[in-house]
Formats: sequence, structure tokens, C-alpha cells
Amino acid sequence: MHELKNKTEIGYIKQACRIVGELLIYLKEIAKPGVMTKWLDEKAEDFIRKRGAVPAFKNYNEFPSSICTSVNEEVIHGIPGTYRLNEGDILSIDVGVNKAGYFGDAAVTIPIGQVSPEKSKLLNVTEASLYAGIQKAIHKNHVSDISKAIQGLVEGNGFSVVRDFVGHGVGKKLHEEPPIPNYKTPGRGPRLLSGMTLAIEPMVNMKGFEVIIKKDKWTVVTKDGHPSAHFEHTVLVRDGEPEILTMV
Repeated sequence: MHELKNKTEIGYIKQACRIVGELLIYLKEIAKPGVMTKWLDEKAEDFIRKRGAVPAFKNYNEFPSSICTSVNEEVIHGIPGTYRLNEGDILSIDVGVNKAGYFGDAAVTIPIGQVSPEKSKLLNVTEASLYAGIQKAIHKNHVSDISKAIQGLVEGNGFSVVRDFVGHGVGKKLHEEPPIPNYKTPGRGPRLLSGMTLAIEPMVNMKGFEVIIKKDKWTVVTKDGHPSAHFEHTVLVRDGEPEILTMV
């Protein structure tokens, strides 16, 4: 059952989301060639805790880090470590924050230095598909309206949508109902209602949509080894234009 949030709850969720948005801006500024992903994780945890919040991912189902750092063919859930970013990499950063028991969640994929035209297009299309999906997150639409908008834009540009992982409700928990596929499924899915808070997050592969999980039991990679991108915002459904809570 999806949860509608009242005005007070939305206020708390906005606080968590603001920290997420500000942190992603900061991490984008410091993610450069030569930087270790573990260092980015340390900086992120310090940033979150200094704002009176808690990293939502750390120890969630035993995940060891405060952020996810997924490089090139890594789709999601990459564990920060000793890998040093290289010129031409693309880096997906996923951030979750718990502020006073309420949650925000967002992700970006960024170029490290100069990247190939193919990778640049992948990033642009994935980000555009996120906003196409967000535009459908309005009162009395259905989850399938979001899914179709994302899939149509992605596949229309020759890329593929990951099917094994989906978006989700967020707010009073890190993961809530409803699931939000980035591709069309049978039926229309739940109806969207004003007061729902959703994490919309297209995961887009340059080639095939199949993914596998690495031996660390967390990091998801493309089966064919080609690059993948991931963009995400926490969004408030309203009767009219949706509000993006993790945009600052």
C-alpha cells in the first residue's frame, strides 16, 4: 500500500532531500581523474553527518558504504574502494539520506574529464528520460505513464532499459510502495495520488538490458560489458506540475 504524506511529513522529507541534492553537487565538483571512490564516500559521510543526518545506505541490508559509486559498465550498487577514477570514465553516484526519520534519494552519472561521444549521448538520454518520467508523475496518472515515457525516450535513441531493478516510493522509509518500472509491464500499475513521494530512477544501458551481480553480492554490471548510466530524483506528486525535492 502506497503512503500519502501530509504537509508536516513532506516538510521533513524535503529536509532530507535538500541534503541529498547539495551533496550530489559537491561530489560532482570533487570527482576528478585520480580520485579514489573510497575518498568520495568518506567526504559524503562527513557532509551528511555535519548536517545532522545519517547516511541511509550505510549498513542497509549490510551495505558497507554511505554512497554507491558505479563506474562505466557498473549499473548500480557499486561499493566505494581503492579504484582511482580515470579520464574518460563515467561515474554513477547514488545517495540516500535519513534526516529525523525521513528519507531522500537521488543519483547522477557524471563524466570524468573528457568522455567519448557515445558515453556523452548515453548520459544525456538517460537524464532526459528521467525528466520525461517525472513529467508524468501527476495526480490520477498511473505508474505505467511514467514507465512508458522513460522507455519510449530511451529505446527511441537506441539504448536499453534495465529490467531487473526499478524505482520506488520513498519518504518514511528508504524503499516504499509502489515499484516504478522504467519499462512497460502488463496493466497500468497503481494510480498516482497527490501526496505520494517517489524515487524515479531510469537505469539505461548502452547495448543490451541484461545485468548480472558481481561476487561482492552488491555491484550490478551490464552482462555485455558496455557502459550504463543512472539518474534519479525524489519527486512529490501533486495535482499539477510535480515537485522535484532533490533538486537544489
